[in-house]
Amino acid sequence: MWTHYPELLARPVPRYTSYPTALEFGDDVGAADYARALDQVESATPLSLYVHIPFCEQICWYCGCNTGAAGRKQRLIDYLAALYSEIGAVAKRLGGRGRVQHIAFGGGSPNAIAPVDFVRLLDRLQTAFDVSKPDISVEIDPRNFTSEWALVLAASNVGRVSMGVQTFAPHIQQAIGRVQPLADIEAAVAALRLRGIDAINFDLMYGLPGQSMADLDATLGETIRIAPSRIALFGYAHLPAMIPRQRRIDGSNLPVDRLRFEQAAHGFERLTAAGYVPIGFDHFARPGDSLAIAAAAGRVNRNFQGFTADDAPVLLGFGASAISKLPDLIVQNEKKAGPYRDLVGSGILPATRGVRLDAEDQWRGNIIKAILCQGRARFDPDRVAAARQALSGFEARKLIRWDGDELVLCAGSQPYARLIAALFDQHRNVVIAAA
Repeated sequence: MWTHYPELLARPVPRYTSYPTALEFGDDVGAADYARALDQVESATPLSLYVHIPFCEQICWYCGCNTGAAGRKQRLIDYLAALYSEIGAVAKRLGGRGRVQHIAFGGGSPNAIAPVDFVRLLDRLQTAFDVSKPDISVEIDPRNFTSEWALVLAASNVGRVSMGVQTFAPHIQQAIGRVQPLADIEAAVAALRLRGIDAINFDLMYGLPGQSMADLDATLGETIRIAPSRIALFGYAHLPAMIPRQRRIDGSNLPVDRLRFEQAAHGFERLTAAGYVPIGFDHFARPGDSLAIAAAAGRVNRNFQGFTADDAPVLLGFGASAISKLPDLIVQNEKKAGPYRDLVGSGILPATRGVRLDAEDQWRGNIIKAILCQGRARFDPDRVAAARQALSGFEARKLIRWDGDELVLCAGSQPYARLIAALFDQHRNVVIAAA
């Protein structure tokens, strides 16, 4: 179904969970810029809140997230105290403006903290901001998930739970430092469904060490049987120079590029044949899921959590390394938990780096988002000729077509969507000139 063009795939490009990407963040943008942007938020502006818990009971070798071991109780207590203070400082700055429609907890593993601490944290958010019946989602580590957690999530009106599954193959779990028997995943899913939480996401991976096509197919089969609401199928990126914990993974045992491509293609074919709706280039959703409904209506968005039905124009991130996005600004909090706590304790907003978005950045960001989320993007007449020329190679390979002034991605273009989008990135080797 997909055609392999190795000469195209050889070029590394960002995942574009934001534009500009984190590679363009600089320390010339920080707390003062964030304060100014918060002051400009208007009343009733839809808000999305993200809370980062940078701790895990066990550290997986493949993981590139900002997380550390949750072994010391006082460390968690101090971090939560800083979170409460940061939430209060941002809420005070907003002064009641903005209306929260979505709250997400990620990490790390939010269930690395105690259930009672989660309840207190959620209560802090809902009392500090204008919140009325928000969509609440939580990432969990199924290895440490308990029936108490399931009860607390249900009582807290959590509507969606995401869990990292990655693979069901025991030998691959050993190779990536994440051993979790199939029975543990089944138990976590059953506990959630028993308490009325049916919106469940699985994260899977291909391109893992020692992973054969048969290994991936078996994991896909078990996933389809369990029937989560959404599935993200990510390709493992081996970057031991940037992510030291990945040095424990045997890089010589990774699938070759052609096999990686075939694994991604097989995942697409297997999941769509099972009735899942493809979203973007690596997400899948059951037809009744809100993400599939948003896709049918052309309302899929992309942010730091991937493809989402959350279309709030303002995303506020809390915690170490959390990212906030406002119409003309992206800022990231101090990455390390200790300095983050020190900044908050001194009464300073902990945003320490970021990027300002001018009109050109906003235009390019909208084009990139449209390509990745809707699979089509409409251009101003004065930009069409340059865009067509730059994309002629993709058009010749029948990966795109033009419908007047609108660029349309063709069937089978999913592996190349980010490459197509990257042509509009003015911070890289862009060939579409600024207006």
